[in-house]
Formats: sequence, structure tokens, C-alpha cells
Amino acid sequence: MKSFKYYIFCTVLGLATSCTKVVDLKLNNNAGILVIEGNITNIRGPQYIKLHQNVSFSNTNTYPPVTGATVSVSDDKGNNYDFTEGPAGTYSITAMAGTPGYTYSMKVITNGKIYTANSVMPAQVILDSLTSKASEFSSGKNQRDIVVHYQDPPGVANQYRFVMYINSVQVNGTFAYNDDFIDGRYVNLEVLENDIKIYPGDTAIVEMQCIDKPVYTYWYTLMQQQQNGPGGGVTPSNPPTNITPVALGYFSAHTTQTTTITVK
Repeated sequence: MKSFKYYIFCTVLGLATSCTKVVDLKLNNNAGILVIEGNITNIRGPQYIKLHQNVSFSNTNTYPPVTGATVSVSDDKGNNYDFTEGPAGTYSITAMAGTPGYTYSMKVITNGKIYTANSVMPAQVILDSLTSKASEFSSGKNQRDIVVHYQDPPGVANQYRFVMYINSVQVNGTFAYNDDFIDGRYVNLEVLENDIKIYPGDTAIVEMQCIDKPVYTYWYTLMQQQQNGPGGGVTPSNPPTNITPVALGYFSAHTTQTTTITVK
């Protein structure tokens, strides 16, 4: 079986990449705009939708939560899920698991406006394993890169997002790509991270998400806007959202799998 090595160059990005962090969008000095971070996964347990307001780029990173909203999710099989608030600005349901192939619809009512978004949960692609290797793009002694290994399904359009933690600290890099050039191949993907230096003995955790195309477009746009990557990135702008009417953020129904290694 042939393998394919795919390089993603990722560096420092002042943008959060997980439902556990706040998305910090660089929008000059615009402030007070609603930001929605919605995630539905295939793992049974709490699911979260977070609402807050963005702040001026020149302000400190304190994001006012949006409280008192009505938040719900439904699927195309007729199931409805009401989310409750707690803590402020975080809306959740305690026991829910998304199903691959289902379409999930989010509805948020706040300040007299209704925001909606749809996301299709793709089939899960299994993350086989993680390994580490000597870094080819760093001058630091003994630095390592993390490599993820998986089989891309042939004949199916797939989009992926990876979230990486080093010693329990989430790196700031955004990692998102599709299988346009790797369809049906066994993939050895080097997740190149310059934000946190990786050395033998460190603990690396990688979450693999299978995401639909609109959500991929959102994360891929953020990846392209990284300011310190090769080529210098592009001018920051609002990433395309799947939320109507247009707000900041995203609603993602995705599969997730997490693997941990001790770096060698």
C-alpha cells in the first residue's frame, strides 16, 4: 500500500481552535458582534454551544458572554434537544451523541434575533496512530514533529481538522485540509507546529475531527490567515460562516477521536 506524506505549515495564530477556547477574530476595532461556537460530536456526553461578544483588537482578551439566550438543536430524524445555560454564555445538554450521516440544525434566539445553522456529521475516519520524528524545519536541537497516520477512504470527499495539545496546552495553530490530493491513500501527515517547541519526553495529544465542507472552509480560511507562516499569510478578514444571518463563528457536527503519545 502506497503512503502519502502531506505537509501543513502552521505557526502562531491568535485564534482559538476548540470549543474549550474563545475564537479571537482580528476585526480591527469592531466590537460587540455576536460570536457563536457550536459543536456536536459523536461521543455521548455534554455538547456545548458558546455565545459571546467580540472585543476591539486593541482591547484585552476579555469576551463578554451572551446570557439569557434560547438555544436548541434538532436533527433530520425529528429529534429535538434543548440546551441550558451555565456558566454564563455557555449552553449545553448533558447527554447527547451525534450520528454520522445525520444533519443537525442549530437555533439561537438572542436580543430578539434568530440565528440558524446546519451541519452534516460525516462518517468517521479512524486515526490509526501518532508518531514523532526529528524536525526538518527547526534549528533547535532534538526538536520533534508529530505525525498522524490514517487511511483516507477512496471515492469519498473528506475534510479534516486536527487539534493538538503539548503537555496539556493547546497549540495556537489551525490545521484543516481536504483529500483533494490524497483520496484513497494511506496518509502520514506531519502536523508542523512552531508555537510550542516539542521535545522527547513531552506528551502530545491530537484530536482528529471529520468535518463537513462549510466547516472545513471556515477553519481552512483561518489557517490561511496565519500571519507568520511561509509566504506571510493573508490579510485577516471574517472567515465564511455557516450561520444565518451572518454572525462570527461556526456550528459544527463532527466525529472526533483523540490519541496520546509520549514523544520519542
